[in-house]
Amino acid sequence: MSRIWADAVAFGRQYLRSKTGAFFAFIFPILLVLLFGAIFSGMGGTALELPVQDQDGSQLSQSLREALNGTELVTVKLIPSDEDLTAYIRDHSLTAALRIPAGFELQVMTLLGTNASGLVNITIYGDPSKSTYGTAATAVSIALTQLNFGLSQARPVLGLESQSVASETFEFMDFFLPGVVGLTVMTSAMFSMTSLCAEYRGRGYFKLLATTTLKKAEWLGAKVLFYTLMFVASLLLTWLVGWALFDIHVVLTPLSFVFIAVGTLLFTGLGMLLGLTLRDPESAAAVSNAIGFPMMFLSGTFWQLEAAPAYLQAIAAALPLTYLNEGLRDTMVYQNLEGALLNLGILAAFAVVLFILPSKLMSWKGR
Repeated sequence: MSRIWADAVAFGRQYLRSKTGAFFAFIFPILLVLLFGAIFSGMGGTALELPVQDQDGSQLSQSLREALNGTELVTVKLIPSDEDLTAYIRDHSLTAALRIPAGFELQVMTLLGTNASGLVNITIYGDPSKSTYGTAATAVSIALTQLNFGLSQARPVLGLESQSVASETFEFMDFFLPGVVGLTVMTSAMFSMTSLCAEYRGRGYFKLLATTTLKKAEWLGAKVLFYTLMFVASLLLTWLVGWALFDIHVVLTPLSFVFIAVGTLLFTGLGMLLGLTLRDPESAAAVSNAIGFPMMFLSGTFWQLEAAPAYLQAIAAALPLTYLNEGLRDTMVYQNLEGALLNLGILAAFAVVLFILPSKLMSWKGR
């Protein structure tokens, strides 16, 4: 452990002397928070999956579900009628869900038959601060308008109620900050390790390391240790800026620091794996950008994945940054422990593989 610490300290001093390294670790995430916080505007979604709890199971409720699908804004996903809907929303980190109550068709027909005034309401649950909630509410309003005209030609008999189930009112910056943290871990760890390993191979530094008592796993572990400590400091600084300027509500949970450590292990190993195939920093930068930038935009860093097309969601499911971003949001924003642990498990599986592979493949002889 003493050798790992000594190498981490030496590497840290060298790394922080580079203005580029310090910029991407500390300044870059703060600039993103300031920029997006200043110019943020709502983001629309298409073909959003809308969970619907149909407790009526009638012909009219089926017509409503078909009308929802017909808006092309949402696709209905049925959930069990006996579920506790608010608990289901929290457990699955949903932004919106619709309940059609038992007796829905009977109430509508009674209202029409008696010619009485009033509305038969259905309820949309979720977090009104999320853009996808607005998309869902719009789709429900359109579907209800269509059914109203079909039932009574002009007279409205169906209404929509809204009920928030968010524990707090979250803003865009609350969603965005965990993504910035995940992005910082990926760019700083992967990009720098790819360049570092390519430079060490090209200049024969690995051959010099072979003459020391430092083992390959210890050398890699020292880099992971330094990056982890640096990213924890970066997280604290970014969180403080967000809290001071944008009144963010995200919580620094103990699990968020675990995600930082596991994410660091993963992207340090991935950077080393890429660097072992290259021999110059210029090629390393090109390869890092070719992998990192698509991952940055496809992993839910800047927007919600459920608002993306299905094929992009399928691609995102294969990218490790997705699980770092989603896991950080589950623990820091939604307080969804089950979701966070699931994402952490997937992230850890990626990390173990990407730590073992470069440790086995790397040769101190520099081949």
